[in-house]
Amino acid sequence: MDIIFQSVINNSGSGAFSTGAFLICIAAALVLGMVIAAAHMYKNTYSKSFIMTLVLLPSIVALVIMLVNGNLGAGVAVMGAFSLVRFRSIPGTAREIGSIFLAMAVGLAAGMGYIGAAAIFVIIMELANLLFLKSSFGDRPKLERSLRITIPESLDYTDVFNEVFKEYLAECQLVSVKTTNMGSLFKLEYRIMLKEADTEKKLIDDLRCRNGNLEILCSQTSGTVKEEL
Repeated sequence: MDIIFQSVINNSGSGAFSTGAFLICIAAALVLGMVIAAAHMYKNTYSKSFIMTLVLLPSIVALVIMLVNGNLGAGVAVMGAFSLVRFRSIPGTAREIGSIFLAMAVGLAAGMGYIGAAAIFVIIMELANLLFLKSSFGDRPKLERSLRITIPESLDYTDVFNEVFKEYLAECQLVSVKTTNMGSLFKLEYRIMLKEADTEKKLIDDLRCRNGNLEILCSQTSGTVKEEL
């Protein structure tokens, strides 16, 4: 059993490796990259370029690790080069970042020759990912909404909706206030929790009576929530 966790690269830190070991490591990294990419596509939005990146990233990292193995100076230089990548990257979702880190970890293991450990790690991580996707762990409450209300500048928004909120909402938090239309209107954004699902229309109707029948938007909350530090 221990042979699974042994490296296929047999060297003494000299940085030399055989052609067979090189081909095995790169091929394994490509296969594991395809597994990671396929798992990422499950119940997720993605682009073809990102999926191709997930497939190729483990083999790229594996080659870099194989080349710098045993060379401290080259390893430090490569680490500095990789740190520059973040300045050229656009923000991604949490799941995309997780897939990228998984691909890099697999590339590191493959580059050091630990093919069995890399394969088992991918299987464990993707099974855990599938389990979390199937379960309700981490799901947002179904009655949570994002509420946006437009009011005239003459209306004091601090307590004008308090009575309505107390009747229909279990929780309410003012997230942002924005002026619009040359300052003649305010746009308020709330994060709310309904007491009951069938009271959403009644809530909007009562709010329309308070804001002069201006625009009101009630929608599902987005996945990106600002964390309080």
